[in-house]
Amino acid sequence: METKRRSVVLHSRPGGSPQINHFALVEDEIPALRNGEVLTQTLWLSLDPYMRGRMDDVVSYAPSVKLGEPMTGETVGQVIASKHAGFKPGEIVVGARGWQSHIVSGGDDLLVLSGSAPHSAYLGVLGMPGATAYAGMKQIGEPKAGETVVVSAASGAVGSVAGQLARRAGARVVGVAGGENKCRFVEDELGFDTCIDYRAVTDLSAALRDVCPDGIDVYYENVGGELQHAVFNQMNPFGRLIMCGMVGEYNDLVLRPGPNLRDTFIKRLRIQGFIVLDRKENFTEWRELAEPWVAEGSLRYLEHVVVGMENAPAAFIDLLRGTHLGKVVVRVADALDKAACA
Repeated sequence: METKRRSVVLHSRPGGSPQINHFALVEDEIPALRNGEVLTQTLWLSLDPYMRGRMDDVVSYAPSVKLGEPMTGETVGQVIASKHAGFKPGEIVVGARGWQSHIVSGGDDLLVLSGSAPHSAYLGVLGMPGATAYAGMKQIGEPKAGETVVVSAASGAVGSVAGQLARRAGARVVGVAGGENKCRFVEDELGFDTCIDYRAVTDLSAALRDVCPDGIDVYYENVGGELQHAVFNQMNPFGRLIMCGMVGEYNDLVLRPGPNLRDTFIKRLRIQGFIVLDRKENFTEWRELAEPWVAEGSLRYLEHVVVGMENAPAAFIDLLRGTHLGKVVVRVADALDKAACA
């Protein structure tokens, strides 16, 4: 069994857009296991926009990554050694956190994977992003047949699922994405009614009016910025705004002004932010609901695979720039035969 682990740590805090020099690749000894602990070898690492906020030393819903500590992130791994009664060597698990080749954890948040979906899917469509889309749509958006739903970052890991859920509810779904290829994917593969390429239009408000002539009933917010203003002004009475993220503003050094909130009482709008971890049942409910859909192909998804832990920083920077299409995952290692595990 290997005795060394590789980790990508936060070397310095970015003052704006992250650069490669804000990360460092380090190697150290794998710690000895204590009773109740599990050692996993990382097979897949998830890259997600929320990680940008963890690089800043600010008060938020979760602790910041400390300088010199591994970047945080969900992984799928294989149990290599276990002093925990609930896990056996060779099992594939999801839940250990960190940009590391090997992770020691207490096992409390680990789930043994038994489904037939590819392991990487449990970091995307069947994992946190999928559960986030589910929680926002079910608990806040509540789309109904005949309503108009707008989803920003529509080709991304969260937006792609959110829009498909709205379509299942019978709503008309409008996506917003950056680039012709992304919009084609949103329409042709995900089944959205239409998609606005924000990079190709000069007036977002006018583009939205053209494709949403009856106004907007539900908005799934992932990006912020100019799009948020344009959507807000076209919300229908009793509309719902699902505040999931604002990746378009994560690198800003100064907070941007928001829309004037007068319409919240004139139109009786519901604006609610949420974190998927607020309700842990979201993950179990979503997996049980979505696994059959993924198996039959009715819930579509796309992954952008990056090979090698050392390439995670560059891939993460590109993710924040909107370069990739689909859910970004890093393939860190291949699974071993169970006999090869301790």
